[in-house]
Formats: sequence, structure tokens, C-alpha cells
Amino acid sequence: MLLRNANIICLTDSGDYGRISDGAAVINEDIIEWVGPAANLPRTYSNQNENVFDCKGKLLTPGLIDCHTHLVYAGNRAEEFERRLQGVSYAEISRQGGGIMATVTATRSMCEDELVNDSRPRLHALMTEGVTTVEIKSGYGLDTATEIKMLRAADRLTREHKLRVQRTFLGAHALPPEYADRSDDYIDLVCNEMLPAAVEAGVVDAVDAFCEKIGFSVRQVEKVFETAEQFNLPIKCHAEQLSNLQGAVMSASRGALSVDHLEYLSADDVGNIAKAGSIAVLLPGAYYVLKETQLPPVVALRNHNVPMALATDCNPGSSPIFSPLLIMNMGCTLFGMTPLEALAGFTINAAKALGCEDQIGSIETGKKADLALWQCAHPAELSYHIGLNPCSAVMQDGKWRDQAQP
Repeated sequence: MLLRNANIICLTDSGDYGRISDGAAVINEDIIEWVGPAANLPRTYSNQNENVFDCKGKLLTPGLIDCHTHLVYAGNRAEEFERRLQGVSYAEISRQGGGIMATVTATRSMCEDELVNDSRPRLHALMTEGVTTVEIKSGYGLDTATEIKMLRAADRLTREHKLRVQRTFLGAHALPPEYADRSDDYIDLVCNEMLPAAVEAGVVDAVDAFCEKIGFSVRQVEKVFETAEQFNLPIKCHAEQLSNLQGAVMSASRGALSVDHLEYLSADDVGNIAKAGSIAVLLPGAYYVLKETQLPPVVALRNHNVPMALATDCNPGSSPIFSPLLIMNMGCTLFGMTPLEALAGFTINAAKALGCEDQIGSIETGKKADLALWQCAHPAELSYHIGLNPCSAVMQDGKWRDQAQP
């Protein structure tokens, strides 16, 4: 397939749009075979008259990558949202048996088919805004059977719609009531039974943990990561969201793909993240919904050249948001990111956060033909508009995707 008359945003380098104003791209099956200015198109391709697609001057970007989601779950927590608006803190709601545990109860009660059906509209919302790759975490089961059920539902859902997926085991998300005051025993269960069972079932690609006062200690999370490493699974960490426990530094020192949230990360610790090579995944949706006031150290991350990814963090409690474009706007307006940083956050840097930047995240020869076409003149429009979806077409694996309701 030959794509012509495209305003191509290559994003081969997160420090530059890599813009080709009158660009062309050649797709061979599911791979980008050639990309560049139309004037430089090799004669082999320029003489092609069949299977030519006119992009009509629209913006062509890599398909978006949502690298941190909790998309598969049951129920919602609208009542808790109301309580938070009345002044009850997220941590207090959690201590009272709400928060994550409310979703755990609902998720445990659903069968796999019900979870797939409940989660489908959420995935569709991401797809209509150009998402071609999504990370989906477990973590609302907190027992072996339900964690595997969630990961299987994630696998089915994305296979059904032909999206790329990273299935992330998040058994160390919260302490279930049956293990009250026995957090070390629960971590033993995670390491000795839950994670090995998920690996044996073939439904886990990475391992995450919630390192926080209302989650698990640095020592406990390290134990989970040691188990992940035994299975050669990459790690990532929810860290420094509500306090600074040094979870991000520990995770980065162990080679974590990403450290996520980071509102309470000390600017003095950013250098350690930079040296380790982990990606900073920023989640402005949770910052906004929880009415947080502590900003992540974006300036320090930028000054230390730490790649910054963005993600929806879509979940029923702290970020019931299913719009990458809204998150891009929040990244700019709340965190002070530039439109280029926001777009790189959902493309090349998000690919790095999943460890697959060699396949996706930019438009260049040899990478997968996952692309999004936008009715925009300038890429800054993707961060600028709120409530307007300019995505007109999505290519997944070299084929245009039906944007109708799945």
C-alpha cells in the first residue's frame, strides 16, 4: 500500500516531531517499508497505480500507545467520587474498605465473559482516539483465580479487536481483607503461588507493584520483583504517588522499564532514574481526579533527559478517564509539558515504557505499520482541543481498522 499526500509526524526522536510536510509511506504487509518526502519516493513505488491511499494532507502519526491502564474491572466507584468531593480522602476511603477493595469485590463476582463485555466500551473509547497498543494490568482480584481471570479477559479483549497488548500482573496492588494485618504473608502468596500460576497460564508479560503507604513497602515490592526476575519478566512500579518511599529509585536500580505516577519523587532522585534508564510514566488523570497539589518533577526529568510517557491510567477510582487526547491536554496544562512532549508521551516514549520501541512508537522503516490519521494541520492540535476527536482513520498491522463500534 502506498500512502500519499500525508503530513507525516515521524517521532523518531522524542525531541523533535520529525515532520515531513508532503510525505509518502510504503506499507508492505504489516511493516513500514519506506517513508520520506514524496519527491524522494523511489520510482519502484511511484509507478504504482493500485492500492494507493490519498491522505489528503491530513496528519499521519504513529498509532497511540496507552502504556498504563487498569482497563479490565467490574462496577464503578461514582459514590466514592462524590465522597471525595465532600472532603473524604482517597486514603481514608481505602481504609474504610472502599477504593481498590470495592472493585476487587465486584471483579471477583464476575465471570470472564462478563468482564470482557463490561470492559469492551472502555477499550473502544481508546481505539476511537487512535490507540493501537494498550497495557492492561490485573490487580482487582488479589487471589490467584481472579488475577488470572482478569489477564485472560485482557488477552481475549485485545485479540478480539486485534490490538497489541502488554498483560501486566499487579497482584501486589492492595491487601485483601482475608490477609488483614498479614501483608508479608500475602506477598508470599503473590510470589509463591499467584505469579507462578499466571506465568504457567501464559497470560503475563510484565510485573507491577504498588509501592505506597496504603500499598506495600519497598522491601515487599523488592521481593515481588525478585520473583519476576526469576521468570525473566520485566518490571515496573507504581511509585511516589501519595508519598516518597523511594520506590522509584529502588525499581529503577533493578532495571524497571518504567516508574509510574511520581508526584512525590524528589528532584534530587531524578538523576538516579536517569542513570538507570527507566521511563517516567506520568498520569495527570489521577492527579486531576484526586485533586492532588504535588506536581511530579517535570522540569528535573526534562533537564536529566528522562523520557516522559503519558497514559490514561483508566481505572474506576482515581482516573475514570478513557481519552488519550484529554490526557495530552492535561499533561500540558497541569504538568507543564509541551505538545511535542505530550505526543511523544503517547508514542515513542510509551513504546519505551513497554520495552517495544524497536517495533512501534515512531514512523520509520522496519517498524510495524500502526498508524493514526488525524484531521489536523499541526500536531499541537492533538493536545489543544478538548472534547473534539479529529481521528479519521487508524491502521493496525498494515490494515485500515473499522472505526465503527466493535
